[in-house]
Amino acid sequence: MVAADYDDEPSLRRALDGMWGVFSLQNTWEAGVEREEEQGKRLARLARAANVERFVYSSVGSADRATGIPHFENKARIEETVLELGFPSYVILRPVFFMEKFISPWFLPGIRDGKLMLGIKPTTELQMIAVSDIGKYALRAFEQAAEMNATELDIAGDERTMPEAAAILSQATGRSVQFVQTPIEEVRKWSSDFATMLEWFDAARESVCEHPVSFVD
Repeated sequence: MVAADYDDEPSLRRALDGMWGVFSLQNTWEAGVEREEEQGKRLARLARAANVERFVYSSVGSADRATGIPHFENKARIEETVLELGFPSYVILRPVFFMEKFISPWFLPGIRDGKLMLGIKPTTELQMIAVSDIGKYALRAFEQAAEMNATELDIAGDERTMPEAAAILSQATGRSVQFVQTPIEEVRKWSSDFATMLEWFDAARESVCEHPVSFVD
């Protein structure tokens, strides 16, 4: 294991020295939209300069669709940088909404109180994925380097409305959990970025044009 800091170029250069492959993942909610973009582009540029052959970037589902969502658009620009750099071999993975968010401090207190609270319509089918399944695809991207070269893949594990998700949580926890639609303006007070994403989820699922997604088997 080699430690490095996304914001420290010398540490990244040391970590990349002699590496065949890189898995690139940044976090908007820790770094912020602008800094995440800087981190993602920096790692890609330094990896290319270090002659890394295999570059796997974990982006976000529908980053290629001009969503207007800040933490989707910055990942789209990182994707563009990866493509422009001309790696000998690359894969872009685009996972959808993380299932693990439901056990995060954002959602878990409400679920423990019997409420699954999210600012989308009860009829919207939300595509979701478990982090462990993202890992399976990332592993495949390295193990099947030749077969998956130049692949850009949206991935999901399930697709449920929030009332359906609440029913599943009820069964799993042994307690009653009901979906409560959070007013989008309340979400916006906390994060305009997150609110924009939820509004896009509603609008996208109402669209007649479905975006192709690979579902984990």
